Amino acid sequence: MTMGSLSPLCPPSSCFFFLLVVCIFISLSHTVLSQCKNAPVIFNFGDSNSDTGGLVAGLGFTVNSPNGRTFFHRSTGRLSDGRLVIDFLCQSMNTSFLSPYLDSLGSTFTNGANFAVVGSSTLPKYVPFALNIQVMQFVHFKARSLELITAGSGHLINDEGFRNALYMIDIGQNDLSDSFAKNLSYVQVIKRIPSVLIEIKSAIKAIYDHGGRKFWVHNTGPLGCLPQKLSLVQKSSKDLDPYGCLLNYNAAAKVFNEGLRHICQEMRLELKDATIVYVDIYAIKYDLIANSNKYGFSSPLMACCGYGGPPYNYNIKVPCGQTGYQVCNEGSQFISWDGIHYSEAANAIIASKILSMAYSTPRIAFDFFCRG
Repeated sequence: MTMGSLSPLCPPSSCFFFLLVVCIFISLSHTVLSQCKNAPVIFNFGDSNSDTGGLVAGLGFTVNSPNGRTFFHRSTGRLSDGRLVIDFLCQSMNTSFLSPYLDSLGSTFTNGANFAVVGSSTLPKYVPFALNIQVMQFVHFKARSLELITAGSGHLINDEGFRNALYMIDIGQNDLSDSFAKNLSYVQVIKRIPSVLIEIKSAIKAIYDHGGRKFWVHNTGPLGCLPQKLSLVQKSSKDLDPYGCLLNYNAAAKVFNEGLRHICQEMRLELKDATIVYVDIYAIKYDLIANSNKYGFSSPLMACCGYGGPPYNYNIKVPCGQTGYQVCNEGSQFISWDGIHYSEAANAIIASKILSMAYSTPRIAFDFFCRG
């Protein structure tokens, strides 16, 4: 279903800026491509922000169209109209998109694997597909790969490949979201954050103990700017910031991010032969929302695909892809795809910002992780 009233195209005064950003992303990608002669092996751990089909492969759940309509022209299990940030980062390194670890058909895993699954969090542990479960899956994947190599199998990742691989972590959003969904107070949500951070630290240490030395860690985005949260939470104007986002949700995200930044800094001192890059995704996404017109977007707090119309076009009973949903026209410039996840257009800009190094600590270029 299309929804013409929710399909604002890029305003003429803003199109230049949007096209400029896209051109910057393309130029950055080509710069990295020219320097990355041997694409790295990548292992990713996370949630729906970087799930490239794990939910579908692991549980058989269906992710219906119009998901995937923009780039893949079919649903691939990604919760977006097209590519995710991780897809753009893979393309910038001249490597194939990461296959879900649980995908049994059509995957060779020669360039790594994606353990991220929709809905994943750090806690509770030992529940599919919590972060510690994803790390356990990786440990099994490595052991089995080396076992098969010893038995004479070729075209698998060897011990050197695992040692030189890039390990990406993007998780924590669901821990915060679930805490708020349980009607915990802001103070109670904050009290739970240290336990979440301990799990992320434990995951990095576990991967390190199995030979990993290169880590790329994303913090969490502005939770209070998601159309889903804005539509579900009872609020008044005093609960919102100047851009219409929920103050307490974003404040909790900032507390989490500061803790994650501290953990990364701490682990650099503890694991002296490891490279641990912390990326400020929050700053990138909040800038995109706060300055949406500059980037060619309108209605930054409204979903392209959902139900209900302005101001948020989100209804928990009619999610994107389910009976009754409404979707904006292709070519419309929306930041939010379905009220929770970002559109391909937004993801392209986010990836370009990541590649700029301006949001990374330390400021290490993504192509640093190329092999050779």
